[in-house]
Amino acid sequence: MRAARFYGAGDVRVEDIPEPTPKEGEVLIDVKWGGICGSDLHEYILGPLVIPTKERPHALTGDSMPITLGHEFCGRLSKVPTGAKGAGGEELKEGMPVMVDPRLHCRACFSCHEGATNVCSKWGFLGLHSADRGGFAEKVAVQARMCYPLPESVDLKDAALIEPLAVGRRALTVSGVTDWSKLTVLVVGGGPVGLAVLFNLRAAGARKVFLSEPTARRQDQCRQLADQVFNPMQMKVPDECRKLTDEQGVDVVFDCAGITPGMHDGMAALKPKGVYVNVAGWEGPLTLPMGLVMIKEITLKMTLAYDDKDFGDTVKDYIAGR
Repeated sequence: MRAARFYGAGDVRVEDIPEPTPKEGEVLIDVKWGGICGSDLHEYILGPLVIPTKERPHALTGDSMPITLGHEFCGRLSKVPTGAKGAGGEELKEGMPVMVDPRLHCRACFSCHEGATNVCSKWGFLGLHSADRGGFAEKVAVQARMCYPLPESVDLKDAALIEPLAVGRRALTVSGVTDWSKLTVLVVGGGPVGLAVLFNLRAAGARKVFLSEPTARRQDQCRQLADQVFNPMQMKVPDECRKLTDEQGVDVVFDCAGITPGMHDGMAALKPKGVYVNVAGWEGPLTLPMGLVMIKEITLKMTLAYDDKDFGDTVKDYIAGR
């Protein structure tokens, strides 16, 4: 079969490799759609970053480059062992459309026992940390418990977006906010993850949502979801946010850009004691502007991917909304 495999920065090759043979507890999926994640782009430009090498193989899989890429994927089951059950305990059947939760975790460490599987001590992803279990291939074998059955009415090209939508949902969970109806929010960065956060904010009923994004095309893509869209190259985003919040500043900021100027704007736009949630994967060190963080007593939170509940809830809401 054909597969897109990562060999190093700027070196992704579409090759012929053997079709996977499912191991015990695994099902075989005919991949229909897969998305390119920002982490895939980071690896292509600067990698290997988290992709394992021979010198540092992955702690859970033991694998190293080359790696078949792709962790945002869905497809149809083509081989299913008798009695195989999906993530919610549903019986899996051949031909069934499924979305895959691509996370790898040990199920034995403290974090896993606490239900925080996304911060497992040996965390990983299909398509990043498993040599032949990536979604940028014609077929992939995965554990049955990683599969979420989908109704036939769902268009699989849209279903592949469940994974980044789960990232956006996790960002809202990490913020600690339970009622968005009275809050004003700034999203920094209108790329795919920024869009995912915007969709989740609208679904959660956020009172006002602003976006800071310099690219015209992304501005246009986000206008239907944001109350105001700011170009940080042409205006001072913190000033604009204060004008629209009676000079108080926004309640929450979601950083989906991962660049220093955006972080400074976001923290300057926050009201005192506001919450700053970093969703972005930074390509370099994150240096905090202490003059803003300390004086305002800003709460800084980080989010990594999603846990079982965030992913499962995203699937349920996606199906319900179709």
